[in-house]
Amino acid sequence: MATGGIKFCPKCGGIMRPMRINGKLYMVCTRCGYKEEVKDAGVVTVYSRSVKIKHSPREKTVVIDESEVPRTASLLKGVVRCPKCGSDEVYVWMVQTRAADEPPTRFYKCARCGYTWREYA
Repeated sequence: MATGGIKFCPKCGGIMRPMRINGKLYMVCTRCGYKEEVKDAGVVTVYSRSVKIKHSPREKTVVIDESEVPRTASLLKGVVRCPKCGSDEVYVWMVQTRAADEPPTRFYKCARCGYTWREYA
């Protein structure tokens, strides 16, 4: 079934994209891999757009100063224990250190000895 120039997979309903395989043009499902040969290559139009984002060196570098507790940190009492000294008073804050679709990294800093560690959720 084609709608507005988009072809959908008859098996799973995923979007099908044109692809050349051994010199022949096929419509291939991006979800399940179903493919069918295109009989009339004149009806397939491929549109592509790419945007390159440039970042300055300052934007690429993340610096975490472990000597100070960030302003966003909260003090937890009796919830988490410091692995070094056993104190149950720690500061906690979160930073998005990986891709946006991944959970943030949780950082802890002991209020007594200053030991800092992280936890990946």
